[in-house]
Amino acid sequence: MGSNMVYTVCFIRRGDDILILNREKKPNQGLWNGVGGKIEEGETPRENVIREVYEETGLKLSDAAFRGVVTWKSDGALYGPMYIYLADCPADQTVTTPKKIREGILDWKPMSWIMAPENLGVTADISRYFKFLFEENTTYEHLFIYEDGKLRDYVRKTIPLADFEKWRSSEG
Repeated sequence: MGSNMVYTVCFIRRGDDILILNREKKPNQGLWNGVGGKIEEGETPRENVIREVYEETGLKLSDAAFRGVVTWKSDGALYGPMYIYLADCPADQTVTTPKKIREGILDWKPMSWIMAPENLGVTADISRYFKFLFEENTTYEHLFIYEDGKLRDYVRKTIPLADFEKWRSSEG
């Protein structure tokens, strides 16, 4: 049986750097990931990501670009989706890092560091989908398949225009 929890994650860009979080708690304890969280009842994914970014970083985003979804299948159960967003750091705001927050440590990291194939400090899924966030005209659904706690397969599908409109309409 899968989880009905729905999440967001946002990667905030400032030049060639991305603001990410080293998680203090499970899941993904000790690994770098975007900021975000569980969508609350009555909240759209876009509303959630703007709220979560503010709560975790202090940045007041006016918008965030929807860049796709991630789902996970683990031993037959389906989890997610997690809506992925990309946002530019507002020009008149900044986050001085490293910065300790309740969820862990925020820091600006170069995109090249995040995408380095030998980087074991980022979550396993980011190492697969991160580079596709910057393909402005294409949105993807990323499916990660785990068996016995090990990643067995990764499937990336383009979200067709009709499906993209379905994802967009769920954003409010």
